[in-house]
Amino acid sequence: MINSLKRCFSLLFFITIVTPVLAQVNPAPAEVEIQDIMKKFDAIGVSVAVVKKGALIYTHSFGLKDVESNIPLTNDNIFRIASISKSFSATAIMQLVEAGKLSLDDDFSSLMGFKIRNPKFPETVITLKMVMSHTSSINDSEGYFNFDVINPEKNVNWAKCYNAYEPGKGYQYCNLNYNMVGAVIEKCSGQRFDSYVKQHILNPLNLYGGYCLDSLDRSRFVTLYEYDTTTKSFSPQPSAYISRSEGLKNYIPGYSTPMFSPTGGMKISATDLAKYMTMHMNQGKYKGGRIIAKKSAKLMQTKISDQENYGLAILTTSNLIPGVTLKGHTGSAYGLYSAMFFQPEEKFGIVVITNGCSPTYSKGYNDFIKTTVNSLYKNFIK
Repeated sequence: MINSLKRCFSLLFFITIVTPVLAQVNPAPAEVEIQDIMKKFDAIGVSVAVVKKGALIYTHSFGLKDVESNIPLTNDNIFRIASISKSFSATAIMQLVEAGKLSLDDDFSSLMGFKIRNPKFPETVITLKMVMSHTSSINDSEGYFNFDVINPEKNVNWAKCYNAYEPGKGYQYCNLNYNMVGAVIEKCSGQRFDSYVKQHILNPLNLYGGYCLDSLDRSRFVTLYEYDTTTKSFSPQPSAYISRSEGLKNYIPGYSTPMFSPTGGMKISATDLAKYMTMHMNQGKYKGGRIIAKKSAKLMQTKISDQENYGLAILTTSNLIPGVTLKGHTGSAYGLYSAMFFQPEEKFGIVVITNGCSPTYSKGYNDFIKTTVNSLYKNFIK
């Protein structure tokens, strides 16, 4: 029954979304390969999208949205995409920079309203750019869903939030950085974080999604499954989609912001994420509309840290597809693994999102995601 439903969904997709470019490509080899890759890595479901020459040429979903109910995964289902979310926050910051409301060189203490200083280097200003590029020397050791952890007036252990190196001279990926960036967006825009992203990024691109799950259709949420390496079994993670309706009643702008997880809380489909990716691939422009200036897009994609080739929520890598340099971001949380990578000169990009797999890694990348990306590249791009 499930296989029959999958074939029906596949046929419906092919009839309604096929483009002139796709008509020249036979998706069957890629689909057979991906099904084999799913078996190898015990993947529950995966949604993929491919952009070529700036156009979305292929999008498809495989496997299950929900195991317990045997519901097939479809292209309009939405995932919590984890850390790819950071690029939405960075895009919002670039819009505010362009509007003259802040500067990447601003002292982050002034932006947050309390002291942000590494106690080992108290004279070194930690800038917004350092925070966005993970070169701030800030870490997640005290947690990242509450700003009190790094506020000297709120936490006696606040100094543990800083590494031993001088800000701007080292790199450590840090989720607290981007939850604080979300607060800065609220303080500078006067809008609640989720509302700002929806109004200034999602709506102009005509994308369905957002950070506030209470404003989204829950029936479209994909169940996420964490893999237990000891029992070799999956368990659903309902905590990925917790209602924030109670917390919103007493929301304090610039303080309650982690409730939305600017660092990892975007909910969106692979298809719509590919459209957003295309905007970045086209240096801020999509279908005649401009989300950020070309200069801003280039800056986001320019590496600041040599250690990870990380820019402003977009990194540069040659470790995903052999011989190909890509720009983008990954995500992992609650058993979900996601990837959004593009080649701005050759105008192609690939999105892969799975709601659960048996994870192994090579050169820093989830092997299921990496193998699927390479299959799509071989069959649709190369």
